[in-house]
Order: sequence, then structure tokens, then C-alpha cells
Amino acid sequence: MMKSLTLPVLFSLIFTVADQLSAGEMDKAIVIDEEGSSIHDTLSPYADFRFRYEADWDSVNSSGVPRDDRHRLRVRGRVGIKYEPTDTLTFDVRARTGDSHSQQSPHLTIHDFNDGDRNDFSGILDKYYFQYAENGVTFWGGRNGFPFWKQNELFWDDDATITGAALSVVPDGWDEAVTATVGAFYLPDGGWELNGQMYAGQVKYTRSFGELKLTAAEGFYFIDGSSGASHLRNGNGGRDYAILGNQVELQHDIFGIPVAVGADVYCNFKNYSGTSPNAFTAANADEDMGYVFSTKFGSLKDPGDFQFGYYYAWLETFSVNASYAQDDWVRWGSATQTDSSDLKGHEFRLTYRAAKQLDIMARLYAVDAITSQQDGMRFRIDFNYKF
Repeated sequence: MMKSLTLPVLFSLIFTVADQLSAGEMDKAIVIDEEGSSIHDTLSPYADFRFRYEADWDSVNSSGVPRDDRHRLRVRGRVGIKYEPTDTLTFDVRARTGDSHSQQSPHLTIHDFNDGDRNDFSGILDKYYFQYAENGVTFWGGRNGFPFWKQNELFWDDDATITGAALSVVPDGWDEAVTATVGAFYLPDGGWELNGQMYAGQVKYTRSFGELKLTAAEGFYFIDGSSGASHLRNGNGGRDYAILGNQVELQHDIFGIPVAVGADVYCNFKNYSGTSPNAFTAANADEDMGYVFSTKFGSLKDPGDFQFGYYYAWLETFSVNASYAQDDWVRWGSATQTDSSDLKGHEFRLTYRAAKQLDIMARLYAVDAITSQQDGMRFRIDFNYKF
């Protein structure tokens, strides 16, 4: 009861403060000293809002039974406050909408054109952390986003925030060409609960060759599963993973148009048994490889800019932990948990920067399962506004 009452009040308060700050109404508020330092200098409210139309059609489940077509209107709201008392220290708290049983999705259904269920208002605090950054060293502790470099969400969903600590170091003399990051985290089980741990490290390398920019990263992610998850499906919370992730991206302007080409390869080195007592694990014991190819044309620097993106993914069942990967490509799973692996397919994406604070993004997905008959088509158009 306390959570459901507090979050709407928090959303309302931060939206109000953000609006007042942007309008300059609080410039005179809470002057700390005679030289004019104010809380406005160190307190930074922020917020964003998404309105989405989503259509799912031409889909069958794992048994080959057709699913009903679905057309929905959905929304997402996020509000937060950053406090920076010094140049090196930051505190950040953020709340988001979304069913509290889901660690993957911040969206609420406000209308279903096929008479499906709507969501009551609910949300969680998905970030609360402090960060210290100085002389090439960054450390944070608390609940925060995935700290390792990635070029898409097919391995880890941006909304699946993790609780623990991370340390990033840029070695002296490397001028940010090399960044090493390590961390230890508790993993989310729904919006509020925790289940299992992850210990991970990554080295990222960036270098320019004339006008060609290379970014490459290699990371290892060990997930120490724990039984008793309340929301995670298919034993994902209790299963161990040992995933090696490799990413590479090349960027170059072609005829004045920014172009990026990327690839990701994931391999889970954990050996699962075909006689495992977990039936899902036994049935998918050898499904441990995944890869993604992507390309983007254009940029979104200024109003009026367009960007086109294309992604091809092949993700076997245990190449990623499906409870923490993206929830965009498929409607497989449950109302609050997406089964985000055992898939192959395509994403086509077109984004238009309509204004400095407004992006309009259209995405089309055509996806099939690797080991079953599941498939589906999905279209989304998002209106994303930052305050």
C-alpha cells in the first residue's frame, strides 16, 4: 500500500520541479551563500515520457496454436533527481512506471483494442545509487543500470537495473582508449525483489583510424543462480550462466552520412546436462550460442534528422539469460515476463528527431523460434519526450 501511494506522489512532485527548473522559476530558491550558489547548481530533476502504439499479429505459440492478434496503447513515465554536491560525487534516484512483477518492462497498457486487460497505475524505484568519478576512475554503489558497454539490448535490457557495485578504470596514458570495468551485483526478480548474483568484467577498446572509428569489447558474465525466484520463468533464476560476450562496432561517414556496422557474439560455457532435474534445462542443454548483426545509417543530433537501423539476431535458449534480455522482439512468455531467447529474426527501425526533446521511432519485428513453432510479427511506434 505504501508503494502504490508513494510513487504517484513522487512522479507528480518531480515532474512539477523539473518544469519549474526548466522555466527558471526556482532560480531564486534556497540560496546557500552570498555569492549566488544555489540548489539549482547541484540538484537536477529529469523526466521522460513515452506514448506507444503496438500491434502483434500472425503469431503462433510453441504448440503451433494461433495467438489472437493484439493492438494496444501503452505508456512509460520515468522521473528522477540527481544531486551533485561536488564535481566528483553524484547521487541519483529514479522512479519508473511498470508492473512491479516485471524487471524488464516499464510500460503500462492504457487501452487494448481487442478488449484485453489494462494495467492499473504502478511503478518502482529502479535507480538509487551514488557515484564517485575522478582521474579516470569511476565507482558506483546501489541500484543502477548495466555498467558494461553494449550496442543493443539483446543481451541485457536497459530496464533491468542491478543492485551492487561497479568500478571502471581508464589506465594512465591511454586517453580513454581502454576502459576496464568490473562489478558484483544482485539480480532483480520482478521490480522489487532480488534473486541470484552476477560477477562480471569487461575491457573496452576504442581507436580511430583516420575517419574510421573502431569500438571493441570483450566481457565475461558469471551468473550464480539461486532457487526460490518469485517471478522469473523457466528456472532462469536458479540456473548458473558463464557467458563470454564479444562486441565490435565500426563507424564511418559515407557521402556525409554516419554509418555504423556492429556484431555481437555470445557463448555460454556452462555445461548443462540433458538429464537435469529441471526439464527446461534438460531440453535445451546444448542451446548456448548467440550472435547479432546490426547496421545504422544517419544520426539524431539535430531536429529534422533521421536514422535507419537494421538488426539480425540468432539467440539460442541459454546464450543469454532470457529474464534480463530485451522484451521488445517477441510476445512470448507471460504478462510480466518475456522469454527473450530461443529466437531468430529481424528488426527494422526508423527514428525521426522531430524536436530537440522529441523522437518518433517506428520498429517492425519478424521473429521465429529456433527450437519450436513459435513465431510472430510486431510493429511499434513510440513518441519519446524528454523534459
